[in-house]
Amino acid sequence: MAHILALGGDGIGPEILDQGVRVAEHLAAAANLSLNINYELLHGASYDRYGSFCTADLLAKARVADAILVGAVGGPKWDDIRMPGGAECQDGLMYLRHHLQTYLGLRPARNWASLTNRTPFKNNLIDGANILILREMCGGAMFSSQRGQRLENGKRKGFDMITYNEDEVARIAHGGFALARRRNKRLVSCDKSNVMESYKLWREIVSEVSLEYPDVSFENMFADNCGYQMMMRPCDFDVVLCCNQLGDLFSDLTGSFAGSLGMLPSACLASNPADGAAFGIYESTSGSAPDIAGKGIANPVGMILSVGMMFEFTFGRADLNHAVERAIERAIANGIATRDVGGTASSTEMTDAILERLMQ
Repeated sequence: MAHILALGGDGIGPEILDQGVRVAEHLAAAANLSLNINYELLHGASYDRYGSFCTADLLAKARVADAILVGAVGGPKWDDIRMPGGAECQDGLMYLRHHLQTYLGLRPARNWASLTNRTPFKNNLIDGANILILREMCGGAMFSSQRGQRLENGKRKGFDMITYNEDEVARIAHGGFALARRRNKRLVSCDKSNVMESYKLWREIVSEVSLEYPDVSFENMFADNCGYQMMMRPCDFDVVLCCNQLGDLFSDLTGSFAGSLGMLPSACLASNPADGAAFGIYESTSGSAPDIAGKGIANPVGMILSVGMMFEFTFGRADLNHAVERAIERAIANGIATRDVGGTASSTEMTDAILERLMQ
C-alpha cells in the first residue's frame, strides 16, 4: 500500500491534479501497487479555510506519506498576506519543502518534435533537446532569515540575505552528479562567483565534489552566460546545477524548449536517487493560472509527467515513467493537444488520449 497525499492547491491546481491521479491509478494497477490517496488543502485554499497556508495537521500527514502530489499554489488573492515566522511560513509549499527537506529539485524540459512550431527555435537548433535543471530547494535567497524592508535616510530599503553552507551545496552537487550518471553524464554548475561570496563558496564546493565523479563531464559557468548558451545551443546541455533562485528562473526559461509551461513537470526529493527510493513532492510547474481556472482547458501534461517521475524516483519504476513519456509523445504526434500548445483538447480529453496510448 502506497500512501499519497494529494494537494490540489489553488487556481487550476485541483483540475490538473485530478487528471494526474487518473494516470497514477492506471500506473499503480500496472505495477500491482495499491494507492491510498488522501486529499487535503494547501496554501490559498488552506488559508481560506484554516487561516494558515499549511496546517500542523497537514505537515504531520505529509511526514508519513510515501509521496505528495501537488497541483499548483498561489494567486493574487494571497500574495500580500504576511504570516508570523520566517520565509517558509509565507508559502504553503515552501513550508512543506523546508520541514521535509526536499532539497533536490528536478525540473526537466525537453523538445517535443510535434510542438517545435510552438517554440521560438529553428528546428535544427532545438531538435532532441533534453535538459534537467537541478534546483536547490531549501536554502539560498528564497529561505533567507535576514530579510525585510526598512527606512534609511527617509528612503525605503529592501534586503534578502543569500546564504549557503558547504553541506547544503555538497548534497545538491552529489545529487546532480548522480543524476547526470543516469542521463548523458554531463553537468554544468552555474553561479555568479565573479561578484558574490555565496557563489564563490558554491563554485568551490561543487568543484571539490566533481572530483568524486570523474566519469561525468563537468564545467562551471557564470549564470548569465549559462542562460545565453542554453538558448544558443540547447542540445549541448544535460544537467544544469543551480541555486534556489537561479533554478527558479532557468526552469521557466527552458520551458521554451517544450512550447509551454504546462508541459513541465517537477520533483522535489528528500534524498539522493543514487541511495535508492526517495520521498518526494511532485508537481506541475505550470503555475495556478487563475484566469483559466474552472474552464476545463488547463494543460495536464506537466502534472501527468510529474506522476511518472513519482513512479520512477519513489516507487522504482522508471519503465512506467518512460511509458508515460511515450504515450504523451504519441498523443501529441496524433494532433491531440490543449490550447496553450495550439490544440483544442480539454484537460480531460488530453488525459483520455494519454491513457488510451498507455493501454496500447
